[in-house]
Amino acid sequence: MDISVLGFVLSLVGVLLVGGALGFFLSQRYFKKYLKENPPVNEKMIRAMMTQMGRKPSEKQVRQVMQSMNQAK
Repeated sequence: MDISVLGFVLSLVGVLLVGGALGFFLSQRYFKKYLKENPPVNEKMIRAMMTQMGRKPSEKQVRQVMQSMNQAK
């Protein structure tokens, strides 16, 4: 009876380790894919957006928008 309990505990620990490793690698892969499809906003994107809206953005305006976006996170 002791061997079956020991076997159960070892298999449980093994399954938990394999599940944790698999979950880590799958979530890492998903996050990399997400960042590739939806890159974070940078100053170049803000300038392009303001230019498309018909405004000539100054450096001060770009930095203000970046600062407000960073504070909103």
